[in-house]
Amino acid sequence: MPIVQTHDAVAMALTDNAAKRVSTLIAEEGNPKLKLRVFVTGGGCSGFQYGFSFDEAVNDDDTVITNKGAELLIDPLSFQYLVGSKIDYTEGLEGSRFIVNNPLATATCGCGMSFSI
Repeated sequence: MPIVQTHDAVAMALTDNAAKRVSTLIAEEGNPKLKLRVFVTGGGCSGFQYGFSFDEAVNDDDTVITNKGAELLIDPLSFQYLVGSKIDYTEGLEGSRFIVNNPLATATCGCGMSFSI
């Protein structure tokens, strides 16, 4: 039987605003099995970049963060770069997007989607 790791919001958090948006997007898709996955890949102008996707599958080694019924999935490789982060959602002049407030980042690019440690 697979074991899914869970951590409380101290290690990482999905803000209320982001949770609300995730729930809205899932409702629009009509698939209540979807969860938001955040991941880190190499690239971007600062060395690493954040990525977001919707996923139905929870892998055995995923960390699951839950807020207001919305679930955030993080794979173990990405988790080490995201410890202490808050995933938020914003709408403004630059458009609407999920953003990562990452205390481990020593530098970020102008758009906030890439970072270095």
